[in-house]
Amino acid sequence: MRRTRQPTLIGWREWVGLPELGVQMLKAKIDTGARSSALHAWDIRPFDRDGCEWIAFQLHPMQRDNHVIVDCEARVVGERRIRSSSGTLETRYAIETLMAFGDARRRIEVTLTNRDEMGFRLLLGRTALRRRAIIDPSRSFLITRRLSQ
Repeated sequence: MRRTRQPTLIGWREWVGLPELGVQMLKAKIDTGARSSALHAWDIRPFDRDGCEWIAFQLHPMQRDNHVIVDCEARVVGERRIRSSSGTLETRYAIETLMAFGDARRRIEVTLTNRDEMGFRLLLGRTALRRRAIIDPSRSFLITRRLSQ
């Protein structure tokens, strides 16, 4: 018998980890208006590894701190046409990575884009949270509080 996991109550912003990318904690904005998720990335360089398309990129995991730089590599799962919050269409590389979300782990797809002008380095769209979370938009960091208790 398959055990069904109950959705986790989360706030409009939460701390998550991206362990496969070497990021222990990253502040994420939960955005149910966005279907896809977006990760702040720059110096994006596609390359070939064993006949598959990969991407090397850098990211700043901390908001308002460009001193900490994480070098990352991931296999490309595709390119996505995304309409930005300003209404502009942009083609972005998409990768799949593991997200640590409280005590849960889940593979998610994220697109890579420069989010320097945005307040959060990671935007989690509804696809990444589907059947996993219930959002209380009046609260923040509910998972972090539960972990520290």
